[in-house]
Amino acid sequence: MRVVIQRVSEASVTIAGETISRIGPGLMILLGIEEADDATDASWLCGKIAKMRVFSDPDGKMNLSLAEIGGDVLVVSQFTLHASTRKGNRPSFLRAAPPSHSEPLYEAFCDLMARETGRPVLRGVFGGDMQVSLINDGPVTILMDSRARE
Repeated sequence: MRVVIQRVSEASVTIAGETISRIGPGLMILLGIEEADDATDASWLCGKIAKMRVFSDPDGKMNLSLAEIGGDVLVVSQFTLHASTRKGNRPSFLRAAPPSHSEPLYEAFCDLMARETGRPVLRGVFGGDMQVSLINDGPVTILMDSRARE
């Protein structure tokens, strides 16, 4: 599993002109799932993200977690995080899991994030044609891959 975590002051997902999810300060998470991924990958990532100290304390240092600031979470499934660009000019998405494997893991990831943070997790629409807007705060953007645990 790969994630792009962005600290945001706000973020939203719109489909066909209708805003379906909107958050204030918190984390916008883009989630890519490959065939080798399972619930242990989701659990590890959610545990790390929930405790990650990426929010500023009163002294301006990144010392606070999502829970400590009462921040929101928005998760959007994004199979393109597993794009291979090694050959040619058209990305290959062969490593991205098919929806039959990735959709249940996406839902499990969102549920685990809600449990880890104690807050509701807003979502995009799995497989939907979405427009994602955000204001990256910092900017702070962190990449994580569950295959790089050690």
